[in-house]
Amino acid sequence: MAYILLPLILLLISITLLLHRRKGLPINWPIFGMTPDTLLNIHRIHNFATNFLKLNNGTFLLKGPIFANIDMLFTSDPTNIHYILSKNFPNYPKGPDFRRIFDILGNGIFNSDHELWELHRKTTTVSLFKHPNFHMLLEASIMDKINKGLMPVLEHYHVIDLQDIFQRFSFDAICVLLLEYDPESLSVSLPIVPCEKAFTDAEEALLWRHFLPEKVWKLQKRFGLGKEKKLSDAWKAFDEFIYGCLARKEKEDKQSTGLLTSLMSGFRGQPGISYDSKEFLRDTILSLMLAGKDTTSTCLSWFFYLLTQNPSVESKIRKEIYNKTGSQKWKPLTIKDLEGLLYLHGGLCEALRLYPPVALEHKAPTKADILPTGHVVDEESRIILSFYSMGRMEGLWGDDCLEFKPERWFSKGANGINGIKHEPSYKFPAFHAGPRTCLGKEMGMIQMKMVASAIICNYHVELVEGHLVCPGDSIILHMKYGLKVRLFPIKTVNEGG
Repeated sequence: MAYILLPLILLLISITLLLHRRKGLPINWPIFGMTPDTLLNIHRIHNFATNFLKLNNGTFLLKGPIFANIDMLFTSDPTNIHYILSKNFPNYPKGPDFRRIFDILGNGIFNSDHELWELHRKTTTVSLFKHPNFHMLLEASIMDKINKGLMPVLEHYHVIDLQDIFQRFSFDAICVLLLEYDPESLSVSLPIVPCEKAFTDAEEALLWRHFLPEKVWKLQKRFGLGKEKKLSDAWKAFDEFIYGCLARKEKEDKQSTGLLTSLMSGFRGQPGISYDSKEFLRDTILSLMLAGKDTTSTCLSWFFYLLTQNPSVESKIRKEIYNKTGSQKWKPLTIKDLEGLLYLHGGLCEALRLYPPVALEHKAPTKADILPTGHVVDEESRIILSFYSMGRMEGLWGDDCLEFKPERWFSKGANGINGIKHEPSYKFPAFHAGPRTCLGKEMGMIQMKMVASAIICNYHVELVEGHLVCPGDSIILHMKYGLKVRLFPIKTVNEGG
């Protein structure tokens, strides 16, 4: 009897697997679930997720091994996004799984829930973004970095990795603004600054932690293997750099009125903070550095990649800036100058829609719930919000959703174009949504516009022939192989016709 049943069972399994393959869905293997397919596709995880979400109306349960408890409910459905991030926000904190995966962030704002998160949010808002000198310091620091860092480097190199340049720029800029210290990673010699490079290594390891059983990555961490070794090295680099900056600050004038002093004063003596004060400040600063460094640099990288594929948009932005300033002679744009640059704003929004720097978000309910799509979740559920996939859904953005169209963001009135179109955050969650909406949204857009305008007014950018551009395997949507481009001074382009 067994001789008859065994071939029959194998035949049924083969037919099932073949049907899954034809549907484009990951195979649900006995015992191991969909983990084999997931690991084979982790180098393209965002497109992998987009494919199976499109085939399942925007929500899909990715099964893990039966022994590991890492099933993940992926969703790109805007009703689920709105429900989780806004309507039922209290039931969807970061949760203990998130804190274990992102242990490197300690008690920073991204790891915090409830009272501690509210304290972070309030203190950071008052101490930084509502500081009386914030916009002045922001504008001055970015202008200085453009003039003394970005432009000399671009003038020195004809072929360059723009992603690396943007990462260096944003790292130096956030350090100057927050820590009042310029590490000068963006200089002509392109020096290696361990802390700056550590972000990429850490972010890659943190993605892998989402898809490996916790016992596996903890074993790797214990013995210093694979990406966990790089994460441990990154942790040391962060600590050395941040604690060094804090020690330097302690030796300086106690009467300083900078943002770091304001932040330190804001947290001092707050009820509910029982952690070591320096360690807590380190966690806070690292979270703010992560938010201020890689989100802006990643958006700028994808924005310029999209410009290389759409040179007419680059020309329109350049012309728009010339019309705004009344001159073809470039000068750093002020925050005031940036107002009304519709093509520049629309282009950046398109880059954020198609390539959101934070491509996915991890959530866990505190109690059982039913999502608007009818999916049941409980305390053991892991929910992954796929923001990357949302920008590629025809139902949300139309049949042209894969096209780069800054005009998508223009609002039209009786007299034609009259401003920027607003999209609800649960449809366009590039800056998150609900109570956890990014505090630095305005700051990020200002920095990106100032940097982008400086490059566009001075150079035509072309992708190096044969260079492959694709997302890497990271929690931040870096380009796997960078963005290698050739720069052509605008004067040369004009003279060449």
